[in-house]
Amino acid sequence: MAASSAAAAARRLSLLRHRYLLPKHHLSATVSSSAADGIDDGGGGGRVKIFDRDLKRRHRDRAAWAAGETDALTGAVAENLLDRLEDCRKAFPSALCLGGSGGAVRRSLRGRGGIEKLIMMDMSADMVKKWRELDDATGDGLETHFVVGDEEFLPIKESSQDLIISCLGLHWTNDLPGAMIQCRLALKPDGLFLAAILGGETLKELRIACTVAQMEREGGISPRMSPLAQVRDAGNLLTRAGFTLPGVDVDQYTVKYNSALELVEHLRTMGETNALFQRNPVLKRDTALATAAIYQSMFGLEDGSVPATFQVL
Repeated sequence: MAASSAAAAARRLSLLRHRYLLPKHHLSATVSSSAADGIDDGGGGGRVKIFDRDLKRRHRDRAAWAAGETDALTGAVAENLLDRLEDCRKAFPSALCLGGSGGAVRRSLRGRGGIEKLIMMDMSADMVKKWRELDDATGDGLETHFVVGDEEFLPIKESSQDLIISCLGLHWTNDLPGAMIQCRLALKPDGLFLAAILGGETLKELRIACTVAQMEREGGISPRMSPLAQVRDAGNLLTRAGFTLPGVDVDQYTVKYNSALELVEHLRTMGETNALFQRNPVLKRDTALATAAIYQSMFGLEDGSVPATFQVL
């Protein structure tokens, strides 16, 4: 879970998986051969900038060298996401893996989906380099190509892919419906879009502790956590993007950490730290320590650890 094996050994982790709605589906949809070509994306066209994509790319660069070989959380999310492929009788010869926890996806494929040719894409050149090294070590014979590209401007030919997988990456796009539309256009008729994004209940404990600490120490609050999609919005996002047969599933994971500071360090190694444009780049030391103390006081467990919730749509 952490960047070093020592930290991983110290962390007490438990993954508590709860299923809601439809089993084994996450965010998934198919492309109908009669899907409309003209999709109204609400007029936003990606002009609204919530996240600093250049900063997020630097976060991804840092995560490429800071993260360990495996991560229990992202590994579990990737495994559960790819379970959907076992429910499909159809094979997907060509597949595209977009950003996020692509390394965990690559490790978890193991022949699932009948994939013959895989394209792995990320906005970070360092992350793509790390994935290439992972692929060389895997040696399973799967034809794999690596591309440096941005999910907001998908450099993929229309109707060229049978399957698109995104594991914990799309929630950092400024225009999520627009990114999904580009994925739909890149899929062949009857192709499958399979994605996992963080939901609105993610890190709810940290949000509360940070808000209380800022009010106590600074007399006000500034954006520290990014906005995330709610469960009720997930199906609408798929429909708005022009997908047919949408399915939405919700998983919840509870991870134990020794302290809130260890949680923040794990978020760094995942590339999941704050990238909001309207952010305060400085977190005062006393506010950070107060956040950790409040987190422990409000949510601490009997064994001294603190839980963190990750909701995955």
